[in-house]
Amino acid sequence: MTPPVANTEFELGGINHLALVCADMRRTIDFYSGVLGMPLVKTLDLPNGMGQHFFFDCGGGNCLAFFWFPGAPDGVPGLSAPATRPEQGELVSATGSMNHVAFHVPAGRFEEYRTRLKAKGVAVSPILNHDDSPAGVARTPHEGVFVRSFYFQDPDGALLEFACWTRAFTDADVSHPPRTAADRTAPAPTPA
Repeated sequence: MTPPVANTEFELGGINHLALVCADMRRTIDFYSGVLGMPLVKTLDLPNGMGQHFFFDCGGGNCLAFFWFPGAPDGVPGLSAPATRPEQGELVSATGSMNHVAFHVPAGRFEEYRTRLKAKGVAVSPILNHDDSPAGVARTPHEGVFVRSFYFQDPDGALLEFACWTRAFTDADVSHPPRTAADRTAPAPTPA
């Protein structure tokens, strides 16, 4: 079940690919193909020894891609990506970072998939029933829950999520005024 919202400007068909950076392409293949079952569909070496760019099919005509750069700095948990999973108290990452990737999974197989990941040795969060309550989650599913999900991390610490929509969105689901840079509490970066 997806939100019934149409783009009147561009005919977009979803995400062509989302490109992340890994420290070890072999380990990345082992996790995304070996653990998550995503077929590796394209590999290339970048010119002038710049690195590699590999693509995994994540369903629906979409790909998750990874760069490997020989001189890439290590990620900094809490900046590059959240330091841990949300139920462990951390969701913040830096402006311009990739916070997490949520993969759509069938609602009827959602709990089965969580069990299968645990059996493969992947540490997963508890199931979160996202709703509009002050806490943002409910202990059990109810008609106000709009998505169910759980989180886990890849070998480089990228935060991943399996999620399934549970109801269609309505106009009432768009009701919050957007915050601005003036609302931030983080110190502004100093010019170099």
